[in-house]
Amino acid sequence: MPLFTTHKMLLDARKNSYAVAAFNCENTEMIQAVIAAGEEMDAPVIIQTTPTTVNYASLDLFVASAAALARDANIPVALHLDHGNTYELAEAALLAGYTSIMIDGSHLPFEENIAITKMTVDTCAAEGIPVEGELGRVGGKEDDTAAAGCIYTDPEEALRFIKETGVSSLAVGVGTAHGVYASKPLLNTELISVLKDILPVPLVLHGSSGLDDAVIQDCIKRGISKVNIATDLRFAYTQAVRDFLKQDPDCFDPKKYGAAALQAVKKNAINRIIICGCQGRANIS
Repeated sequence: MPLFTTHKMLLDARKNSYAVAAFNCENTEMIQAVIAAGEEMDAPVIIQTTPTTVNYASLDLFVASAAALARDANIPVALHLDHGNTYELAEAALLAGYTSIMIDGSHLPFEENIAITKMTVDTCAAEGIPVEGELGRVGGKEDDTAAAGCIYTDPEEALRFIKETGVSSLAVGVGTAHGVYASKPLLNTELISVLKDILPVPLVLHGSSGLDDAVIQDCIKRGISKVNIATDLRFAYTQAVRDFLKQDPDCFDPKKYGAAALQAVKKNAINRIIICGCQGRANIS
């Protein structure tokens, strides 16, 4: 299939009270693993890359890899720019062929966040590509983007933000953080319920790696329609390579330990798809 946008994916998830699992992929093996997991579970999947990942390779390379693998798949696959940190990068991803864009102006003053988000939405709308914005702040560190602590999303500000920007989905600050949790986070899950009731767009949960499965499922029940997974996949990939080379330290063929890493990421992705409740949801109307 050709690459899908995230628009219908997330609207269907919101309507039917599940979440689409969105996976940050660093290389081709991880993209292969995620799509294979989606096919095995008959689930839509979102492949994501951050600015640092794009710098490691390129927008064109990730588009080519994702598009080639999606073409042979029987499930909807979207390619999403995660935490786009400038308008220029968002525009470049759009022109390269990404089918979903995030512009993260959450570190900016409110009015500036609205301005850069609206500019991105207007540009992407001409090509029919949905845009995810962020209001409030997810703590922790996402590659080169760091945020000190969480700022909860204000419901009234969020309503204005959506009206003035036209975003298709919104990443919300409810107490999660990127990276590895130093201690068990305390999430304001009631805020998700409040935001779901008053906002007309699907809500996105960042910083899910390290959360208890039951906590993620409660967030989905309350109104989260997209769950981002990054750190868990990195751990799975890296640990599989370490284990393989420990057992076979003389191996010099990257295909062999790459295959082991692929299977580890696939297993993790299947687990996340089940947690999100999106298995069997590939047939999106």
